[in-house]
Amino acid sequence: MAFQESGHKTGATRRGLLLASGAGVLAAPALHAQAAPIKVGVVAVQTGPQAALGTQLRDGWTMGLRHLNNQLGGRAVETIVIDDELRPDVAVTKVRAALERDRVDFVVGVVFSNILQAIMRPVTESGTFLISSNAGPSTFAGRGCNPFFFNTSYNNDQVHSVMGQAAQDLGYRRVFLMTPNYQAGRDAMAGFKSRFQGEVLDEVYVPLTQLDFSAELARIASLRPDAIFTFMPGGLGVNLVRQYRQAGLANIPFLSTFTVDEATLPAQGEAALGFYSGANWAPNMDNAQNTRFVRDFEAAFNYVPATYAAQSYDTAMLLDSAVRKVGGNLTDKNALRAAIAAADFTSVRGGFRFGANQYPVQDFWLCQVVRRPDGKFQTQTVRRVLEANVDPWAAQCRMPARV
Repeated sequence: MAFQESGHKTGATRRGLLLASGAGVLAAPALHAQAAPIKVGVVAVQTGPQAALGTQLRDGWTMGLRHLNNQLGGRAVETIVIDDELRPDVAVTKVRAALERDRVDFVVGVVFSNILQAIMRPVTESGTFLISSNAGPSTFAGRGCNPFFFNTSYNNDQVHSVMGQAAQDLGYRRVFLMTPNYQAGRDAMAGFKSRFQGEVLDEVYVPLTQLDFSAELARIASLRPDAIFTFMPGGLGVNLVRQYRQAGLANIPFLSTFTVDEATLPAQGEAALGFYSGANWAPNMDNAQNTRFVRDFEAAFNYVPATYAAQSYDTAMLLDSAVRKVGGNLTDKNALRAAIAAADFTSVRGGFRFGANQYPVQDFWLCQVVRRPDGKFQTQTVRRVLEANVDPWAAQCRMPARV
């Protein structure tokens, strides 16, 4: 496969600079520091009720660059924020423009799996590395794995399976399931059921735009399950939690993923207190990198970071380590891929490494919503549920050794 580098000097030009300088041999990092900035397209929804999630993702990337002095591996960075508007056709059009007009070196971000599925081919077929800092569809973890695609969050099945295991551990036997009707919602159902051995009373799929859950709540009330499991990101989660509490159902344990988190809690407030979630990270994780990230993030943006921000921050740190490993030279795609795969950075999650399919191997936690002494709401870890977990699709990946 032929590759074209955007905005960087060719090898011949660099040799000419060496001869013209009269300064003998210059170190590679110094040469690349003089090159054009590395361009990164950050795909983050900024429109509509899900914009809070995209804002978290964008701000996490921004905080990472602040801690890196707006550099990756010693090279200056230009960030191009791409609002996908939660519309796959819009996302493809804008990402193509970033690739062809702006000639971005990396595409990162993406909150929703349907957006990631839409942009995967145009990005990877251009020979550009795509790094998802949130969306983790199973379709790209197994047979659909791609040498130009990395994921710094999770496989969708994994994070939802945490709650299936938690429900099992807590002794729940009759559970009601509800998710949006798109790839991540279907992955959520599969992930939960992969570890839950009890009875599923009903599986309900709702439109990704649904905001009124009165019919579904009436169904829950009539079935009286031991617990419910739901995945309702962004505005869906805000409305569901408020309506669930108002319907007097809070005595039925509320197990969720990406429904009660730092992106939705400011709007949910007390309605979410005590509700559970499964996650690979929480603000209270006790390590130096995370303490610095959370402290500086709250000071800069005046809100509590969610996993969207934490994973995006890790993405910036990952790319910094990779660019540093290749001396700032992005032309050798195989060397750059190996540098990314090495994941030689300190994660806010503590342990982090990539599996064979270039998805993370990491721990997952049961978390619960609490009110902090300052009055703000956040999730905090209750216990570790899965340790150094490998996603269930990794064995099906047949990743080529070279691109």
